[in-house]
Amino acid sequence: MTPRLCLASQSPRRAELLRQAGYEFEIVEPKVDETMTPGEDPPLLTERLSMMKAAAAKKMLGPDSKMKVFLGSDTTVVVDGESLGKPRSECHAKQMLRRLSGRTHEVITAVSVLWNNQQASEVVTSEVMFCSLSEALIDDYCASEEPFDKAGGYAIQGRAAVFVENLRGSYYGVMGLPLRETFRLLNNANVYPTWHHRRIE
Repeated sequence: MTPRLCLASQSPRRAELLRQAGYEFEIVEPKVDETMTPGEDPPLLTERLSMMKAAAAKKMLGPDSKMKVFLGSDTTVVVDGESLGKPRSECHAKQMLRRLSGRTHEVITAVSVLWNNQQASEVVTSEVMFCSLSEALIDDYCASEEPFDKAGGYAIQGRAAVFVENLRGSYYGVMGLPLRETFRLLNNANVYPTWHHRRIE
């Protein structure tokens, strides 16, 4: 019997992607402290937070839960070596987009799976180049709700798709859940999409 999967995320985008890949799951929305520790680099930060989310969901549900496999993910946007995080306000979102305008930035997404007494993670880094963004374009974009609760203040699958000149890496990773890596991790935990029931080696 396939273990029941729990997605530890508040992101509707991650749920949409996991559903698109063919997985059945339930959602728990754990709250974790996302503060970066001194000297912590962005890949380590995203990996730590993704595992913290999975562990927090497991703790929330308790030992008697039917959920046996916990999936957590975290994404950060990095420019000039600095993690931008999520905008705190419209003004903050505009500041982020000005920094991303006309240049290349990194999007780092970590996926972690926790099952039984085992855990595993993968970190995916993609490079995204934006076109030059005028103040009017930034103002109009930030007048919508799309920049909020998004790492770097934008959603590549939404209106901000028109900002992208070039992308190297994982499109789904930029969205928040790299599907190839997620499939591989869940396979190791004996969790399969509904259309595929055999373990890959």
